[in-house]
Amino acid sequence: MEINSLSVLMTYILFLDSEFDSKLLFSFRTVIAFVYHFPLTMLTVFGFGANVITVIMISILGITQRNAGGNRRVNLIEKVVLYFLPLLGVCLSSVDIILLLKESLHREFISHHEWLSRCSRFAVWMIIILFSTCASFHYIFCNHILCFWWIVKPVTGILHLQVAFLSLEVLECLKESCILLLDITFAISINIMRIKRASSKRSSIEESLLSVDIDVEEGSKVFGNNQSYWDPTFESINSMMNHGVIKQLEFEDLLGLPVDMDPSACHYKLLSCWETQDSSNSSNPSLLRAICCAYGYPYLCLGLLKVLNDCIGFAGPLLLNRLIKFLQQGSGNLDGYVLAIALGLTSIFKSFLDTQYTFYLSKLKFKLRSSMMTVIYQKCLYLSLAKRAKFSGGEIQTFMSVDADRIVNLCHSLHDMWSLPLQIGIALYLLYTQVKFAFVSGLAITILLIPVNKWISTLIANATEKMMKQKDERIRRTGEILTHIRTLKMYGWEHLFSCWLMETRSSEVQHLSTRKYLDAWCVFFWATTPTLFSLFTFGLFVLMGYDLDAATVFTCLALFNSLISPLNSFPWVINGLIDAFISARRLSRFLCCADSKSERELEVNSPSCLSTDQYDSTFEDMAVIMHDASCSWSSGDEKDLNLVLNHVNLHLPKGSFIAVIGEVGSGKSSLLNSILGETLLVCGSIHSSGSIAYVPQVPWILSGTIRNNVLFGKNYDPGRYSDVVRACALDVDISLMIGNDMSYIGEKGLNLSGGQRARLALARAIYHGADIYMLDDVLSAVDAQVARWILSNGIMGPLMAQKTRILCTHNVQAISSADMIIVMDKGHVTWVGNSDELAVSMYSGFSSLNEFDTLHLQRQECSTSACTQDKPNHPEEKDVVSMLDGAQDILEVEQRKEGRVELTVYKNYAAFSGWVITFVICLSAILMQASRNGNDLWLSYWVDTTGSNETQYSTSFYLVILCTFCIANSFLTLLRAFSFAYGGLQAAVQVHNTLINKIINAPVLFFDQTPGGRILNRFSSDLYTIDDSLPFILNILVANFVGLLGIAVVLSYVQVFFLLLLLPFWYIYSKLQFFYRSTSRELRRLDSVSRSPIYTSFTETLDGSSTIRAFKSEEYFLAKFNEHVALYQRTSYSELTASLWLSLRLQLLAAFIISFVATMAVIGSGGNLPISFGTPGLVGLALSYAAPIVSLLGSFLTSFTETEKEMVSIERVLEYMDVPQEELSGHQPLSTDWPFHGLIEFQNVTMRYKRSLPAALHDVTFTIVGGTQVGIIGRTGAGKSSVLNALFRLTPICGGRILVDGLDINSAPLRDLRAHLAIVPQSPFLFQGSLRDNLDPLRMCNDLKIWNILEKCHVKEEVEAAGGLDIHVKESGMSFSVGQRQLLCLARALLKSSKVLCLDECTANVDTQTASILQNTISSECRGMTVITIAHRISTILNMDKILILDHGNLVEEGNPQTLMQDESSIFSKFARASTM
Repeated sequence: MEINSLSVLMTYILFLDSEFDSKLLFSFRTVIAFVYHFPLTMLTVFGFGANVITVIMISILGITQRNAGGNRRVNLIEKVVLYFLPLLGVCLSSVDIILLLKESLHREFISHHEWLSRCSRFAVWMIIILFSTCASFHYIFCNHILCFWWIVKPVTGILHLQVAFLSLEVLECLKESCILLLDITFAISINIMRIKRASSKRSSIEESLLSVDIDVEEGSKVFGNNQSYWDPTFESINSMMNHGVIKQLEFEDLLGLPVDMDPSACHYKLLSCWETQDSSNSSNPSLLRAICCAYGYPYLCLGLLKVLNDCIGFAGPLLLNRLIKFLQQGSGNLDGYVLAIALGLTSIFKSFLDTQYTFYLSKLKFKLRSSMMTVIYQKCLYLSLAKRAKFSGGEIQTFMSVDADRIVNLCHSLHDMWSLPLQIGIALYLLYTQVKFAFVSGLAITILLIPVNKWISTLIANATEKMMKQKDERIRRTGEILTHIRTLKMYGWEHLFSCWLMETRSSEVQHLSTRKYLDAWCVFFWATTPTLFSLFTFGLFVLMGYDLDAATVFTCLALFNSLISPLNSFPWVINGLIDAFISARRLSRFLCCADSKSERELEVNSPSCLSTDQYDSTFEDMAVIMHDASCSWSSGDEKDLNLVLNHVNLHLPKGSFIAVIGEVGSGKSSLLNSILGETLLVCGSIHSSGSIAYVPQVPWILSGTIRNNVLFGKNYDPGRYSDVVRACALDVDISLMIGNDMSYIGEKGLNLSGGQRARLALARAIYHGADIYMLDDVLSAVDAQVARWILSNGIMGPLMAQKTRILCTHNVQAISSADMIIVMDKGHVTWVGNSDELAVSMYSGFSSLNEFDTLHLQRQECSTSACTQDKPNHPEEKDVVSMLDGAQDILEVEQRKEGRVELTVYKNYAAFSGWVITFVICLSAILMQASRNGNDLWLSYWVDTTGSNETQYSTSFYLVILCTFCIANSFLTLLRAFSFAYGGLQAAVQVHNTLINKIINAPVLFFDQTPGGRILNRFSSDLYTIDDSLPFILNILVANFVGLLGIAVVLSYVQVFFLLLLLPFWYIYSKLQFFYRSTSRELRRLDSVSRSPIYTSFTETLDGSSTIRAFKSEEYFLAKFNEHVALYQRTSYSELTASLWLSLRLQLLAAFIISFVATMAVIGSGGNLPISFGTPGLVGLALSYAAPIVSLLGSFLTSFTETEKEMVSIERVLEYMDVPQEELSGHQPLSTDWPFHGLIEFQNVTMRYKRSLPAALHDVTFTIVGGTQVGIIGRTGAGKSSVLNALFRLTPICGGRILVDGLDINSAPLRDLRAHLAIVPQSPFLFQGSLRDNLDPLRMCNDLKIWNILEKCHVKEEVEAAGGLDIHVKESGMSFSVGQRQLLCLARALLKSSKVLCLDECTANVDTQTASILQNTISSECRGMTVITIAHRISTILNMDKILILDHGNLVEEGNPQTLMQDESSIFSKFARASTM
């Protein structure tokens, strides 16, 4: 029996008191009072018991722990928790006792359990105040058991409050609510205080263990915010927001990062948990378990705060129910005003809970994101190339850019997984109290949709997994295009590669569209559920014979509105969980890979290794020992291990100079990589003694200054630095640069020549001062004179004396100077000895030298001392120097726009989506909201006609109209959902296609000035936003906007006074949002700018990870990466604080509106105003509409600002759609067999890389007769490559003209021009795919022709051994050595059958014998063709028809090489005499 019924019954009995026997009546009243008070009595006894237990526990802990702690400084939050809250509790308990005393004076008897309960509550707060003054307060109140008890204790108060709410005494309800709220607040606060104390202890320990060398000033800026005070209103952001209004924000203006968000500490926490997980469950370690170990406890504590927040959310509908009942009764007491104010106060309290929960949860997300990024980065630092080969570059990029974010979003999804069902459950229970079992019909609709949504979720998961694979492939292909864009443009293949990329993108979009349309069905089912719920619930309630009244209808409507958010969010939560679990599996697989260090240690202890005694005796004088070592690049999972080293046995003495020689593909580079631990050691053992410095065959250059590249994290020693720079012949180059060694180098050394990159990498190795130097063909990229200087002063000079030097080379002088020579062939060591023992027959490369080289070799031209005095004077070519002169201009700082996102950005996005679909979306959203408001107004009208007994129509009529509104709303919801899905897909497709077309048509200068990571960021992170999150948040924005519009219209219609509030309210609202948005836009742009260095650094590290590991510089690079992440964290943290600052103020503003509407309704119900507020139904509708304003206003501006932030991605993409474009068209079409003869004429050609820089080619004039072979030589960087840049129109000439067969190349279509010329680039380029596609991507040649060309290029045997033309070439051609790659590039050029062939130092990385054979191949195969060769080896051009000598961009000499050789005064003759090759 309900309490209300009991009250009526008691009143009735008292009324009949005079007519019945008084004893009988007294007995009857006693029985009923016992039934009424029995639950309350039990609850009071339980409350007393809980208070007694609390007092006993605090007393015991206070006595036992009184001497546990020393003097500790009490911060502000601890003062609030330990002094203010207990004092407030004492005051409330005192008031409670006084009220009980007052009641006892007016009543006959107060039960003893009431006195005990209230006095014990007073005792609890008093004992808390007593022991809070102790020095050991932290050990008392933050005890684990007591902290758990603080959380359990309020349960009795919740039950007591429920009983109190069933009565009609408003003051009693408010009193009990305040007491319970104080208990819960104290419980949460004391637990937070314990966590903070524990984390401060851990962080102090971690700081001592993880002492990172951070500058004091920099550290104070980055980690300046210790969060020692509680800031519930987020006032700390005010100064930054004031700056944001008046100026463009910079990184210095951002908030300091709290100490507990330091990336180093976060990294250590997650890494230690992952290592524990990996060691305890090595077969199947779980990243999610490691995350739970690191952040699980604070995350669970936040869950308690969320429980409170969710429960408080239902106080609004309950208070609304009471208020409408009060208005129906028309009572004149003050209860109505108390309820109206309570509605506002509840909203205010919930606002603070909302923002605090979001703040601490987001901080946890930032910590997890930082941990994920740094752990992935560290894994890439330590993972060997062989192990990493299982993952493509695009896949690893996706780990950092997408998968990490998805796992971080798990923080929201996991709490929502239990929170949303809890909210739904409470709402359904409250519905039961209003409409009895009629709500079951609505619940049945919901239950029926569960299997449908589960099936849809499964389909979404499958589509997401397939989409991610295609996304990985697309990002890999995009990175490949950006990395090799210069080569692709020379080949004229950029359009072909973009078409391949479009195919991958179309596959990705196909899976994306599947996911989007399935999402649309989810949105439709869950968005229409509340409408269908109301239809079926009210329909069944009326059919059950009940009458609808205003209190029931509008309380139910408020509950339906509270159902909308959890029901709509649930599919997204499920999708988020699915995405996170998929990403966690992908990342676990990556993180499970053994590090190169740990793997090597494991394999050293294999049975095939040396015994300990043998090892100790042998290793003492040896730098490197290889015992029966077989190595492979294949992963251990593959059955067919392609061995690159086959049972190699080597003992390399300390302090010796070892030359490793062999033909192309013989395994020279693999030998070095095996010593470094980069390959998979199949059997045997490899030992090295001491530190290692490594220079790879393709030098790895950091984006940064010259000095930073040389120092590589080491301290600056001016004397040693100067000696190293001079030994590497870099001093002249550096002296010609503006800024000298502080000149900035672009990504991958883009503004340095090949020789400069090689010498810079060598300087880094020498400065490092290692015990073992491993140099992979460093002399091939420099000319003969510079090579001679480096060999004499660097490799054999005093800086590297007594060090072990292993040099892979084809340089004859280096081979003859070596202490030990290792000859390799197809992975085997065929011979080991010194140069005196090396017979000509042992290495046929010596016997293939031409007469000129043999002459020099026989003479043994000069001693080391003589060579040392002959320093090369080699000023650099102007194209390179000029680019370095403008180093700060070459690598442009990433631009970020100021002010709000312009309207044109939105227009462009609408244009990408399609104007028709945009109109359909807007119209369907407005009509959907109109149908919803019409549904509610019709219910209001129905209630009024029922209540006034003026019903003119049957119940079925009202139900049919209500059903019509529901059907219309469902149809319009479906139309809006699918329109958004279609429009978002159209925009995603159009943006990508337009962007890739604009990028591939951009000139080479754009790529020289823009780091690849920055461009790739547009195709990965920004495009992911446009694909996924932008349509989602835009959909929410539109829904919120039309929802607010509908509420404003209905409130204005129902309450005229709301119009008076509308203008000042809109003024305050607009001021708040303007103040916030000015800062928000800048923060979002700073966020994007701070994110780019993370991905650029990550990409750069992936390229040079083997070099980093060789130098043992992993910790240095991890510290640098942590700095980038810390800056990113600061922008994100400032962004979060600013958004919560706004959210709190908006919700407080909305709370005022609710109080205003409720108060005006109470005043109007008394008839004290001249204007009537209409019927009770309309008043109830107004109140039910005012309640969701709190969440809707905050959600609207949040979604608006989020949309504006996401629109920054469109803005950034549009920025790259406006890049300069190459002039592709030409008025002179080319015939298929052009050029006919290959006649090339340069007529007064002047070329500049930028207008502000000096000319790279200055008034150059020469003629190359068709069918002749011409060599271009000069010092390193003398302007040789600029000739080819001009010929291929990579850089436009600014004076003169270039004619090919009499045709001005500027008049020819650009791609046609490049397609009719053939080139072998300086850096060999092979892409991932079949070898046939690499050689002949356009499928113009048959297999027979391809095999013939491969045979002539001496690479047929290697291709056959690898598996033929259909073998899969790994990324960047890792399946082949660098020399083999160049041979394949030559074969590709010969297949083109062009009359003009350009060779850009293509023999630099091949042995002398192969180079000689290649020259013979070119001579025989290229008869009748014009061959332009840029070369460092004199031997490669001696037999050519003509040579051109460049210096400073000027043509200083030309003629027949044999004729010039005989003229001792000629420049070529002097140059040749200086060469030992």
